[in-house]
Amino acid sequence: MRTFDKLYIPIALASLAMVAAGCGGRSGAEGKPPPGIPVAVYRIDTGRASYNDVYPATVFALNQVDLRPEVSGYLVGIYFKDGQRVTRGMKLYAIDQQHYQAVYDQAIANRNTARSNLAKLQQDVDRYNELAKDDAIARQTLDHAVADLQSARMQVAALEANVKNVQTDLRYSVICAPFDGTISFSQVKVGSAVTAGQTMLNTVSSDDPMAVDCAVDQKQINRFAGMLEKNAGDGDTTFTLVLPDGSVYPEAGHLSVLDRAVDPQTGTIRVRMVFPNPHNVLKAGLTCNIRIRNTSAASTVLFPFRAVVEQMGEYFVFVLNGEKVTQRKIDLGARINDLVVAREGLSPGDQIVVDGVQKMRDNAVVAVVPQQMKPATETASAK
Repeated sequence: MRTFDKLYIPIALASLAMVAAGCGGRSGAEGKPPPGIPVAVYRIDTGRASYNDVYPATVFALNQVDLRPEVSGYLVGIYFKDGQRVTRGMKLYAIDQQHYQAVYDQAIANRNTARSNLAKLQQDVDRYNELAKDDAIARQTLDHAVADLQSARMQVAALEANVKNVQTDLRYSVICAPFDGTISFSQVKVGSAVTAGQTMLNTVSSDDPMAVDCAVDQKQINRFAGMLEKNAGDGDTTFTLVLPDGSVYPEAGHLSVLDRAVDPQTGTIRVRMVFPNPHNVLKAGLTCNIRIRNTSAASTVLFPFRAVVEQMGEYFVFVLNGEKVTQRKIDLGARINDLVVAREGLSPGDQIVVDGVQKMRDNAVVAVVPQQMKPATETASAK
């Protein structure tokens, strides 16, 4: 037993020493902070950018009229082809004129009769005036003749007005084009009964030039008001149109109208551009995109788009704050190749994470690694 005890004690002491050494090593490792996530950062600076702001837009006719008859009757003639280009005053529809012509002829006859009666009474008054100078006629007879003359004049005036009225109805039995443009499909056929002010006949719209409307954020009002004040007119390349098939419309437009009020529900204001349409490519109701050239000042904030994180339709970046990063919401502008404009949320001097952002979290500890980046002060231009 004594020999065993002598052997056990040194072995036990050695084991305790090894355990103590192992425990001491783990305690030291746990005392050190974990290494930061290696990231590449980009220092925010300002630069000059030239790019296109793109807005969804709709094409409208500057003039458009729904044709409705001013008189009732049966349609007896259609004098155009559907979709035809028409000129102002061109005859389009005719309503049966027999009734209106008869009423007009009767009105003319009544007016002529009244004019003859007026001429007779005028002669009587002239004769009575001559007799009255020699006291050869009773004064009462002259007074009655003058009163009858005045009544006849008023009757002629009333019949003249009636002639104009029925003449208008007769003229309205023929419907003509109100301006140069294109007419649509006829809604009625020959023989159809039409009612004044109710029956829809057709639609005529102007087609050259055409209006293109879009809605822009209310923050852009000052910018567009400035462009409207110094409007360059036709041929200004600031405004270009992208058609639904992706092709660029060859004609350049110009800013025409900035709406009078902001839509309180959307916070946008309506802007109208006008484009020439010599080949009738633009049609009313066409949906397209309007590209508005934006050459910004040298204070534009630009940074790599890959630094952006999208969450629920909002955009964020991770900004370096000491050894940690902070998630910050930003307002993005136009994208220019691999860069993007920051309208709000970033300032010159901020450093943002550009690599590994999808795995980053708010207040994460990071370790910055050097990386070669394109200077933000260089001029950026969209293709």
